[in-house]
Amino acid sequence: MLDIKFIRENATLVRERLATRGAGDERKIDEVLELDEKRRKLLAEVESLKAQRNRVSKEIGALMAQKKASEAEARKVETREIGDRITGLDRQVAESELARDEILLRLPNLPHATVAVGKTAEDNPVMRTWSSAPHFAFKPKSHVELCESLKLVDFARGAKLSGSGFLLYTNWGARLERALIQFLLDLHTAEHGYTEVSTPYVIGRDCMIGVGQFPKFVDQAYAVQEGLDQGTMGKLYLLPTAEAPVANIHRDEILKETQLPVRYCAYSPCFRAEAGAAGVGTRGMIRVHQFDKVELIKIVKPENGYDELEKLVANAETVLQRLGLHYRVIMLCTGDMGFASAKTYDIEVWAPGQNQFLEVSSCSNCEDFQARRMSLRFKTEAAENRLPHILNGSGTALARLFVALIETHQQSDGSIAVPEPLRPYLKTDRITA
Repeated sequence: MLDIKFIRENATLVRERLATRGAGDERKIDEVLELDEKRRKLLAEVESLKAQRNRVSKEIGALMAQKKASEAEARKVETREIGDRITGLDRQVAESELARDEILLRLPNLPHATVAVGKTAEDNPVMRTWSSAPHFAFKPKSHVELCESLKLVDFARGAKLSGSGFLLYTNWGARLERALIQFLLDLHTAEHGYTEVSTPYVIGRDCMIGVGQFPKFVDQAYAVQEGLDQGTMGKLYLLPTAEAPVANIHRDEILKETQLPVRYCAYSPCFRAEAGAAGVGTRGMIRVHQFDKVELIKIVKPENGYDELEKLVANAETVLQRLGLHYRVIMLCTGDMGFASAKTYDIEVWAPGQNQFLEVSSCSNCEDFQARRMSLRFKTEAAENRLPHILNGSGTALARLFVALIETHQQSDGSIAVPEPLRPYLKTDRITA
């Protein structure tokens, strides 16, 4: 959530930065400021009435001491009237604050000044590429063909079990998926210094609000109902990414400065309803309702936020480098950025069978946007409470990593060469029918 004090003092700048997103959110700033000004005026009136009530209360005491009971009683009536006015004004203050904060919760983060201004993904600048696209002496197969010929994924039975957009991994496919998850966790904990956590997969609404998933993306979430109790619907949700619970681990806490930076990594399945999303329901693994991911979260001091973002991207890149996959890093332009992000890099891996790049990691610095929503602070050595920067990144996401891997390392005989880092997990160097 944006800082209302910053908006008051920098309204023009806020409008300009929001306008670069191209969604028209800058037009809501005037309403926010009007509601905020109304709230502040009402609060000033309340404070004035409280001071008046205190003065009258002291006068009542003096009158009682002078045995002027009738005058004291009249002043008591006056204090009750003042109290009633304060109660009414407090209600108006709460209503104004609620209306203001409802708008603030729906306003996206301000893009950082270094973010490229643009409207769509076509405007995203490529920052760097690694390796080159593989060349084959044969016509490469798509991941669908490979999965079917090697019996890695049973698309038909996955759809039978849960509907379109869900996958049933089988035999070597299930083992490869598990090996990738284990490899990612081991890499980030042993070499990159993250602490592994394992969170619930069903999370409260506050977690979704804290990271900025709600209220904007409530239509993309899977809500949970407890048994037949319809009253529980909308209190719990299947997580869309481990970012939601992991970033909220320290919600409503004040950390010590010496605890920072905090670095967590977590595996979870991810559930995305994405109503009306293009591609969901088609055969394949590119766009599905449930997929696995290893998420990386950092909570850091603000002055270190952008250095830590570069390191976060490097951690995710290491995954693709170790697996011998061609990829590129792009910076998301202002019009293509996520709701909570101030700056985002996407890592896109090359999938030969698709003849295109696929996003497998999105690494963002949300600055203090999420910390403010979840009341997460840290206390400096000077005893000052400050908001940390919260960063998130995919380290990385499957099933697209699975797709790129089997398409890149397919062999002319239809088998798949297993990259060296995965061999200890799979106990083989080749996947065959």
